[in-house]
Amino acid sequence: MSKPPSSSETVGQWPGLSTQAPLDPHRVGFDFDGVIADVAEAFLRIACRDYDYCSITIEDITSFELERCLPMDKKVVEAIFSTILHDSVGNDLRPLPGAIETLNHLGERSPITVITARPVLQPVRDWFAAHCPGRIARRIELIATGDHDNKESFIRKCGLRHFIDDRASTCRQLAAAGLEPIVYSQPWNSRQHDLPAVVNWQEIAWLFDLPDPL
Repeated sequence: MSKPPSSSETVGQWPGLSTQAPLDPHRVGFDFDGVIADVAEAFLRIACRDYDYCSITIEDITSFELERCLPMDKKVVEAIFSTILHDSVGNDLRPLPGAIETLNHLGERSPITVITARPVLQPVRDWFAAHCPGRIARRIELIATGDHDNKESFIRKCGLRHFIDDRASTCRQLAAAGLEPIVYSQPWNSRQHDLPAVVNWQEIAWLFDLPDPL
């Protein structure tokens, strides 16, 4: 979306979606890194702190495969991500603005499904335990696929219709399979799709007719 809908448009047709808003939270799933958690901020901070790459900004990340767009060796990229993925709390992985507030409201209505391509779930469980009230954290169903390209089967198994992800190629795959993905806009997916998109958690809250978190 180029701009948020006005309050009069909160309930109704969201551009590009066949389903009327507010969406059924039981039919919507979320990616974790880049949608709920601000993995780019953590990556840039660790790159500067541990590897002296301090001039890179988020706008420089124009590809999901960072080694394609940054002057950084692939082994360094992998090492930084490994640091984040294996100890997200210890490395201060932060939520994107409004994410926790919206998830807390959403969790009062229904369980929340989070499907991540990470290979290990415990650091994500620890992260939600650190950021959400216990009653909400217990309502979050976490699934680790270990692969960016196999989310469709997990999404279908969970009975989901919509999935919010920051990886454009994943969203294109899901759309081709007949699902309705929503792209979480980031510099690395800009101009790489023509799918429905949200730019922040304020827009996600509007999709569910929840209070504005920002």
